[in-house]
Amino acid sequence: MDDERVVSWQLGRPARAFRRVAVRCPHGFPAVTEQAPFGDDGTPFPTTYYLTCPWLVAGIARVEASGGVERFSRAAAADPGLRESLEHADAEQRRIRPELEVGIAGTRKPDNLKCLHAHAAFALARPGYELGDRIMAEIAEPWCPDARCGDALAGRNRE
Repeated sequence: MDDERVVSWQLGRPARAFRRVAVRCPHGFPAVTEQAPFGDDGTPFPTTYYLTCPWLVAGIARVEASGGVERFSRAAAADPGLRESLEHADAEQRRIRPELEVGIAGTRKPDNLKCLHAHAAFALARPGYELGDRIMAEIAEPWCPDARCGDALAGRNRE
């Protein structure tokens, strides 16, 4: 399978800073990719793990649209366990991506959540991230039922 071709189809544009597939969906298609710190043109790509599965991206977008960023920010501030989980994941992100000195989703401060997609991708790629796991738990059906990313291999356009 040409993973970069599938990821480009999933995104609806050419994949940038693509390094490898970090997590596959149950159908075997890319769900989370690992990105290089910089694109071919030298532009920084601050997100190490990038959610590409269109079904999962849409699910997380619904969580964000329902106030999820603010809700999870408050939860991490109020719950010592979630705060510790976020701080540990943020430190891990900085350790694996020292070139950019940023946390998950390119944040400068760990308590500044801004993109739940990046936290979900981090949780899938680095199991045990409690805050990311809770974000993922808000999606009733995280994986599509019909292996729709197979359309990329069949040469069909994304709708």
